[in-house]
Amino acid sequence: MGKLKTHRGAAKRFKITGTGKVKRPKAYKGHLTAKKSATRKRNLRKSTVAYKADQKKVKRALGK
Repeated sequence: MGKLKTHRGAAKRFKITGTGKVKRPKAYKGHLTAKKSATRKRNLRKSTVAYKADQKKVKRALGK
Protein backbone atom coordinates (compact mmCIF):
# COMPACT_ATOMS: atom_id res chain seq x y z
CA MET A 1 0.00 0.00 0.00
CA GLY A 2 1.29 3.47 -0.87
CA LYS A 3 1.96 6.37 1.41
CA LEU A 4 -0.57 9.12 2.18
CA LYS A 5 0.16 12.38 0.43
CA THR A 6 0.05 15.65 2.34
CA HIS A 7 -2.74 17.98 1.22
CA ARG A 8 -0.62 20.96 0.18
CA GLY A 9 -3.44 23.49 0.65
CA ALA A 10 -3.92 22.33 4.25
CA ALA A 11 -0.16 22.32 4.89
CA LYS A 12 -0.01 26.03 4.03
CA ARG A 13 -2.90 26.90 6.35
CA PHE A 14 -2.43 24.75 9.47
CA LYS A 15 0.39 23.93 11.89
CA ILE A 16 0.52 21.27 14.60
CA THR A 17 1.53 22.53 18.05
CA GLY A 18 3.87 20.70 20.39
CA THR A 19 0.93 19.25 22.31
CA GLY A 20 -0.72 17.99 19.11
CA LYS A 21 -3.38 20.68 18.69
CA VAL A 22 -4.06 22.29 15.30
CA LYS A 23 -3.28 26.00 14.93
CA ARG A 24 -5.15 27.99 12.29
CA PRO A 25 -5.37 31.63 11.19
CA LYS A 26 -8.55 33.58 11.90
CA ALA A 27 -11.09 34.25 9.17
CA TYR A 28 -12.73 37.52 7.98
CA LYS A 29 -9.51 39.47 7.39
CA GLY A 30 -9.32 39.06 3.60
CA HIS A 31 -11.40 41.99 2.34
CA LEU A 32 -14.03 44.59 3.37
CA THR A 33 -11.70 45.76 6.13
CA ALA A 34 -12.51 49.48 5.90
CA LYS A 35 -15.70 49.04 7.92
CA LYS A 36 -14.06 46.87 10.61
CA SER A 37 -12.58 48.57 13.66
CA ALA A 38 -8.82 48.66 14.26
CA THR A 39 -9.27 46.54 17.40
CA ARG A 40 -11.18 43.88 15.49
CA LYS A 41 -8.59 43.76 12.69
CA ARG A 42 -5.76 43.58 15.22
CA ASN A 43 -7.41 40.61 16.94
CA LEU A 44 -7.87 38.87 13.59
CA ARG A 45 -4.08 38.86 13.09
CA LYS A 46 -3.62 36.34 15.88
CA SER A 47 -3.89 32.61 15.29
CA THR A 48 -6.19 30.31 17.22
CA VAL A 49 -6.71 26.61 17.85
CA ALA A 50 -9.07 24.71 15.54
CA TYR A 51 -12.22 23.11 16.95
CA LYS A 52 -11.71 19.62 18.34
CA ALA A 53 -14.15 18.11 15.83
CA ASP A 54 -12.10 19.49 12.90
CA GLN A 55 -8.68 18.55 14.25
CA LYS A 56 -8.96 14.89 13.24
CA LYS A 57 -9.78 15.82 9.62
CA VAL A 58 -6.98 18.37 9.44
CA LYS A 59 -4.40 15.97 10.87
CA ARG A 60 -5.39 13.35 8.31
CA ALA A 61 -4.98 15.91 5.50
CA LEU A 62 -1.52 16.76 6.86
CA GLY A 63 -0.56 13.09 7.07
CA LYS A 64 -0.11 13.13 10.86
